[in-house]
Amino acid sequence: MKKKLSAFFVMASVAFFGLMANADARNYPCSGKKGGVSHCQNGKFVCKDGTISASKQICR
Repeated sequence: MKKKLSAFFVMASVAFFGLMANADARNYPCSGKKGGVSHCQNGKFVCKDGTISASKQICR
């Protein structure tokens, strides 16, 4: 019984922290599959995959 309970808490913790990481990633331009910000061009974020971020934030 103790092993099952421990396994449940480990899996629940992993799922919880995984969801938190996804929520945080949405707060940044070029997050997720875009790979992050490569550079700034004309006040817009250019992602590492070459696309322009849809973020309304202005970069300098």
